[in-house]
Order: sequence, then C-alpha cells, then structure tokens
Amino acid sequence: MLKDRPNILFLMADQIAAPALALNGNKVCKTPHIDALAETSVVFEKAYCNSPLCAPTRFSLMTGRLPAAIDAFDNASEFHAELPTIAHHLAALDYRTILCGKMHFIGPDQLHGFDERLTTDVYPASFCWIPNWEAGPTFISSGVTLRSVVEAGPCIRSMQMDYDDEVEYYALRKVYDLARDGNDRPFFLTVSFTQPHSPYTPGQEFWDLYRPEQIDRPTVPEIPYDDLDAMSQGLFFAHGRNLHTITDDHLRNARHGYYGMISCIDDKIGRILSALDDTGLLNNTIVVFTSDHGEMLGERGMWYKHCFFEWASRVPLVVSFPNRFQPRRVPQLVSHTDLLPTFVELASTEPGSTEPLETDGQSLVSLLQGDETFWDNTVIADYNAIGPCVPCRMIRQGRYKYHYIHGHDPLLFDMEDDPNELRNLANENMLADVRTSLETRLCQNYDPDEVDARVRASQRRRFFIAKANKGKAMWDYVAHPGDEAKYVRNARVDDTKGRNRFPPVEAVAQDRQGTTQ
Repeated sequence: MLKDRPNILFLMADQIAAPALALNGNKVCKTPHIDALAETSVVFEKAYCNSPLCAPTRFSLMTGRLPAAIDAFDNASEFHAELPTIAHHLAALDYRTILCGKMHFIGPDQLHGFDERLTTDVYPASFCWIPNWEAGPTFISSGVTLRSVVEAGPCIRSMQMDYDDEVEYYALRKVYDLARDGNDRPFFLTVSFTQPHSPYTPGQEFWDLYRPEQIDRPTVPEIPYDDLDAMSQGLFFAHGRNLHTITDDHLRNARHGYYGMISCIDDKIGRILSALDDTGLLNNTIVVFTSDHGEMLGERGMWYKHCFFEWASRVPLVVSFPNRFQPRRVPQLVSHTDLLPTFVELASTEPGSTEPLETDGQSLVSLLQGDETFWDNTVIADYNAIGPCVPCRMIRQGRYKYHYIHGHDPLLFDMEDDPNELRNLANENMLADVRTSLETRLCQNYDPDEVDARVRASQRRRFFIAKANKGKAMWDYVAHPGDEAKYVRNARVDDTKGRNRFPPVEAVAQDRQGTTQ
C-alpha cells in the first residue's frame, strides 16, 4: 500500500499574481514550463491567498487555518510550534517530508513537521520586522520603499538569484537521491523560491526575453490619493509612494523585470519536472504549483501586496496528476487553507484513517474529481500589518467581494460586472441584504475589536523582547556552514538587497517631500 500512494511535489513561488500568468490569459509573460504543466492539470481559476503578506499567508497555508485565528499577523509574528501543519499530518501518514527553500518561519521551531530542511531561509526568523500600529501608517518596519520600482532593471547577480540557484541545486539533488535510495515510503517535497519578489532585477538572459515595447501597462491607472479607500491610503505611506514619483520608464522597467523573474522561475521549475520525469518518479507524483500571494505591479498606482485587490490576493493554483484527475479548469472559489485537507486526503490510505483536522479549509478532492455539488463557494483573507494599522478582512462569496477595514468605510464589488474593483457598491440600497450576509459570514468566530487588542498586545511584547535581545539574530536556520551570514539577516530588506546587486546601481534620490500631491 505504501508503494502505491502518490508522492507530492509542492512548488511555490513568491509574489506571482494570478493575472500575470499566461495560464490565466496574460499575453506578455513567457512561462512555457508552467503552461505545459497546466495542460496536464486541474487549474483553479479563482484561487486566493488567505493573507496578502509573506509570513501570515505561509503560516495559514501550512496549518489550514485563517491567519487571525493563529496570531499570524505580520512578518515578525511567531509561528507557534503547537500548530499542526501539512508536514506533521503527512509525517504521521509515514511520508518523508522535505523542505527546500523559503518558508518564512518565525520563532524557535524552524522545521514545523519537516524531517529535513535543505536550505536556510532568505529572510530572518526573529522579531525584527514588527509593525507599530501606535506609530501609524508612516512606520516602515522592514525597510519597504519604492526603490524596487525606481531602480528596476537587469543585473549580473542579485540576492534573489543566489538564493533561488541554491534552492534549485538542492531540490534537484534531492530528487535524484529520492530516486535511487531504494526507500518505498512516499515523499512530500516542498520547493519554494523567492522570485519574483521585488526588487525587479532579473538576469540579462531573462530580461532579454522581452522587448520594451511588449511590456503591457496596468489595466487600472493610478488612482489619486483622495479617491483611495482607507486601506490603500495607509499603504500609500507605508510603501513610500509619498517619496518617489513613478515615471513611465519606471513603470515599464519594473513590469519588465517582474516578467523576467517569473520566466527565471519557470525555467527552474522546468528542470525540476524534467528530473522527476527522467528518474521515473513523475508518473506517481502529484505536482502542485502556487504562489504565497500576488503583486499589484502598478495596478491602481499600487505596488507589492498588502491589500485585497485581485493582483495582490489572487494566486495561481494548479494540481497535476493526470493518472487520477482529468485536466480541466475550475471556476469555484478556493484558497490556500484548502491545501492541508486536500493533501491529507490524497495521502491517506482510506477515509477516516487520519486524526480529525482542525482547519478552516475544505478538501479540493471533490473539485479535482469534477464534483461541484457541495462546494462552499467562499474565501476569507486577513490582513493585520503595515499600512492601515487596523484589522482588515476580505470575504468573497460567489460574485461579490467585500473588503472590511475596521473603523472605516467598507468596499463591496460585483466581480462579474466589475472585475477591476472600481465601483464600490457598499452603500447601494438594493445590495443591503448582500452586504449584511457577507458581514455576518465574515464575523463568524471573528471580533475585530478583539483582534485589534491582540495585535497591539503582541506588538508590544515583541518590541520589548527585541529590545532586550539588543538586536541579536535569533533562530535563523543554518543548513550549511556560513548560512548565518547569507541573505537578509536582521536588517532592512531593501538596503540588503541593494548591497547584493551586481553591478551596483546608484540609489535613486527621493523627489517628493512626503506629501500626497
């Protein structure tokens, strides 16, 4: 029986927006290997992350729980060791569990159920990027600025390239080891890259895949500050948009670089899939590809993530196992919390053979098999980090999407009639019942005042601990000698990435005086 159970290869990228990929209709981005994978896959057209931020969305994905339920607030929130993860559940089913690449674990547990971890992480594991809601939107905890946009362009070497080359190397070596070690136990191998996360600096080879005139412009142009919702106004300052003017050249170069970095990851994914095929493992391996969250990429004048608009919150999700699941496209709403129950069901020998799952998700297996009968067509996401400095939550149910911003006016969009989220219907009398229904579901097991209190108390405790530790790096995972000095270690992220870019570029000076004009 063990020999018959499928292996699972879980491929993750960082910050790929679903609309940026050809499999979702993008006409610019070149991803031949992901496209080929999609042809043998069930493609989920409306998959969402459960938080548009790196650490919280990964904690949510790994546990199948919504971020607010597990104190996954920001990029310095501790990932509690008591929370069962996908890796714990599959290890309990006698899978070999292996992590290769980025996972953004914060805290002393740097395995969270994985038997092996093949690389260090690209970001720190300590309390060094804590938001400060008391200071308000102008507080920038991790050094996020628009340097990634105004300095975008090709390079010979970058920190992201260094890291992803390392991830690819150890992933390929592990595939070959798994093929020849004679062990019949199935494996769960997670391979997680850091590109195309900003800054937008691909190698020349991938930059040259695109001509400047091919680069598309945002579907929605920049929206004036006074017309922004409260969440977007907070992010205007948190991202430093009040300090730089974004020119047409900046916009084109940033999108050019982003597409080039996606092509780089596509190239690496192609080599890993080829190794699986060459070794004979692919035939009995479920391949799942997703991204932790999206990237606004200049849509509405916004960059990075941290919001619930489609480019930031909708992610690619494809599941390939043609021996069992017929390739198709699925229009139902799904999210990352659905992955834990899905993986557990796929790995189980028979129904009911596992411990009861504590999860906010639902198994995708029925959708993979083409059964849409009992699907709860709802997704929920949390955001509790830089920018608005209040609890924020999104619910999408059927055609309607509702952005809740605590203490501020909400947003309600009809995603079928208004996919670009431009017409706020929250105050439309004819949709009062819809809004009430969405608010009721959104607030199930969720009290925004209680969440606000928990977030602020957590920030105070972590600031105190960070101060007491006097800036010492804590908990960084060392897979190989020298890892403790590589990548971003207890420092401002943009500054560190800038120093690791070669050839170096001169920092672009701020040309605005911190205003909204």
